Amino acid sequence: MERAQQGPRARYREQTRAEIKNLALRQLAEGGGGALALTRIAKEMGLSGPALYRYFTSRDDLLSALIRDAYDDAAAAMARAAARSARGSRGGRARLHDLAAAYRAWAVAEPHRYLLIQGDPVPGYVAPADTLERARAVLGPFLPLFAAGKPGPAVAGTVEEMAAWLAADGAVGAWVARYAPDAVAPGLEAGEAGEAGEAGTAVEAGATRASGEAEAVGGTRTGGVDRAAASALAGAVLAWTQVHGSVSLEVAGQYTGMAHRGGTLLGAHMELLADAFGLE
Repeated sequence: MERAQQGPRARYREQTRAEIKNLALRQLAEGGGGALALTRIAKEMGLSGPALYRYFTSRDDLLSALIRDAYDDAAAAMARAAARSARGSRGGRARLHDLAAAYRAWAVAEPHRYLLIQGDPVPGYVAPADTLERARAVLGPFLPLFAAGKPGPAVAGTVEEMAAWLAADGAVGAWVARYAPDAVAPGLEAGEAGEAGEAGTAVEAGATRASGEAEAVGGTRTGGVDRAAASALAGAVLAWTQVHGSVSLEVAGQYTGMAHRGGTLLGAHMELLADAFGLE
């Protein structure tokens, strides 16, 4: 009985929160993060300030909700693109182009939301810690593409640095294992990487060897870490810098008046990156 009585209230609360977020997104589209004002939103909705604060306790609370939503939507778009691209016999190079195009498509369609999560920081705002995992979910689909790559000299230094990062930070190893389980050392299942609390320790133990163990031959390990994992991480980070750089310039209008299309330039970046990692 109590649950039935609470149901409509909960629905009304979610509807009101959704309306507040929609108005906030309109403000962001008009003037960026600095234009967000709860007093204006309350006035448009016919609410008092105290009434609005029952739904979001502060401007930062509302910003955090918008940022979480944006990351989650971008991650869902990337996951759908990865699933479509994985069908059939498309190679890593073609799949890289598919993911980059999906990232760009979401950003171009949602420019104010993209700039909220990838643009200039909002003055005085500190994002909550859980946005890091959400950001990694956006980039996760890139990891398995580069795990099977053959990094060339141009990216060797980055691969070495990513190997050191993997050895030092178990949470990063958990991220790699979740999206590219074949890239981590035998004995670590993808599900183990997602376990809370001990995830970092488990991945680090699976990705590194005891100090006295001999290195595997054939260049399969780098700095005590499986080369596939280091390659996956290096490729994903480099893909992020290339895609983010190109797309951010486009979304911010920096290509206006220039002859090229944003997709053409992004495609060229991805070709160079695929060459550097020997993707087929």
